[in-house]
Amino acid sequence: MIEDLRIRNYSENTVQIYVRCVSEFAKHYGQSPESLSEGEIREYQVYLAEEKKASWSFFNQTVCALRFLYTKTLRRDWLIEHIPFPKKEKRLPVVLSIEEVSRLLACVRTVKSRTILQTMYGAGLRLMETLCLKTEDIDGQRMVILVRQGKGRRDRYVTMSPTLLQTLRDYYKEYRPEGEWLFPSRNVERATDASSIQRACRRAARRAGLTKRVTTHTLRHSFATNLLEQGVDLRTIQILLGHGNLNTTAAYLHIAVGAKPSRREMVDLLELAKQAQPEK
Repeated sequence: MIEDLRIRNYSENTVQIYVRCVSEFAKHYGQSPESLSEGEIREYQVYLAEEKKASWSFFNQTVCALRFLYTKTLRRDWLIEHIPFPKKEKRLPVVLSIEEVSRLLACVRTVKSRTILQTMYGAGLRLMETLCLKTEDIDGQRMVILVRQGKGRRDRYVTMSPTLLQTLRDYYKEYRPEGEWLFPSRNVERATDASSIQRACRRAARRAGLTKRVTTHTLRHSFATNLLEQGVDLRTIQILLGHGNLNTTAAYLHIAVGAKPSRREMVDLLELAKQAQPEK
């Protein structure tokens, strides 16, 4: 199954999720999935929905994983469909104001961790997109960052503000990262571990006195919402975030408050965050 997924260019994250879902299915019955039938698959869906009270995302991942296993790897001519599932809850993401972002970033202890979080917020990147950046992906002449194989296995360029460019240059002068990664771990052949940045973000949020549940992904949500509030048009934000569907980006319209008149030019959010820092 892993070979079949990789041949079809599924991301490593998806491969791990699918394998974990199939493993849980096999453990539930104590048998190899190859010996189970469509009836057991439906029964397992009922178990996830009614007994385990699984989230919609886990339920959906499981169905997709089993559908792939049986139709692609085991070549069973089965029609594996979702059973009716309680309507997915729609919750608005946690968003920080520019002032709150400023407080958060000021409380990050190390230069590397702070630069990573500043890059996420300043360019709207996902955590893994940021950690997988290579030195050559930063184009100071064109003021863009190349994001390689983001979600959906798509490359994209994102605009880089002057403040973010200077931040990256200051980081590079101090760290002089060796190897190909812009943010390498102690083993220069590997990028910095995601869990260490997630911990740094949580600790900084506590030190900053933020009562909201802040994660690294909160910075991406804040990037989109803060741009909307500064008047940047939705289509521009969609391109920067790498969303395939404008409706996905439009969800931020429900969060943005006091939006300024629409504008097409970008806004330097890191510079605004710097201005929002309290005087020492």
